[in-house]
Amino acid sequence: MNNLRTATICHDEPVRLYRVGDEGEPVRDIQGRLVALGHTIDPDAVGTYGMGTARAVRSFQTGRGLPADGIVGTDTWRALVRAGYSLGDRMLYHRVPMMRGDDVAELQRQLNALGFDAGKVDGIFGPDTLRALLDFQANRRMAEDGIAGRAVAGELALMARATAKAGREGVRDRQWLAQLPGTLVGQHVYVDAFCRNDAERANAWRAAITFARIIQDLGAAPFMSRSIDTTPTERVRALRANRVGVDVIVAFAEPGSDGPSVSFFESAHSSSTAGEHMARAIGERLDIPVHGRAIPMLKHTRSPAVVVAYAPLDEKTGGKVAQGIIDLYARWEPE
Repeated sequence: MNNLRTATICHDEPVRLYRVGDEGEPVRDIQGRLVALGHTIDPDAVGTYGMGTARAVRSFQTGRGLPADGIVGTDTWRALVRAGYSLGDRMLYHRVPMMRGDDVAELQRQLNALGFDAGKVDGIFGPDTLRALLDFQANRRMAEDGIAGRAVAGELALMARATAKAGREGVRDRQWLAQLPGTLVGQHVYVDAFCRNDAERANAWRAAITFARIIQDLGAAPFMSRSIDTTPTERVRALRANRVGVDVIVAFAEPGSDGPSVSFFESAHSSSTAGEHMARAIGERLDIPVHGRAIPMLKHTRSPAVVVAYAPLDEKTGGKVAQGIIDLYARWEPE
């Protein structure tokens, strides 16, 4: 065993990789946090990183939108630490880089439940969360400083009975589904082609542009997230979708190690019902599974969104995805 890995993990510093075969106090710390979050490490002994711990890590990573490799590195460790915060444990405010954690997600959930629109419950303290918090503070005649500490947590607790209501993000989903027209005519559709490498850039574009042409012929207005020869990051493309203001987002990507799927937004705190309906309609056409995930294209966008991870990404795939969306619009009947 590498002795360098056995040093106590500092909350503020990157960690080395912890994986199957490692032992010691850092592993015990990792296991304790996983168990506290509801994951089981059986049959591993405390302090020993075995297959049970790796399985728990993969489950945690999947729920947080991280690569599910079963290895605890800097990103996974930071996510574990953030997941351990409860609202009121620390001061939350808007900064760069933005604050993240389960306490942020709880703040968002409670603000949404009270009618203050904090956007998606993604655990990221962004501009939407700041605006909602300032509105809440003004409404409750509190200091309008945009800081959520114990005072804000206490005030929210006093209004706990209202938090059982559906959050604003859930209301948006239901409104979207209830107002879904029978055709694509007039719908603004954001079409995204992933571009993590040269092959994906070309292949995803082929499927995406075919999809865009088909829905345009049916009366929709497609907006491409990038040009054929550019490679903006996923987060940049996601934020552009919010600026454009669209009805729906459909992205194309090459599948990862977990195989082909259609993904919609889902985190440990919330999920997109509208996105799930879209994903299932497309999944039926492609005959692939549907999964909830929290990757940037899904968690940073406000409109219902799906990511189609499939191979081959070609004109036929673009056509099948278009047919899935057509199916959804044609057959949807509000429950």
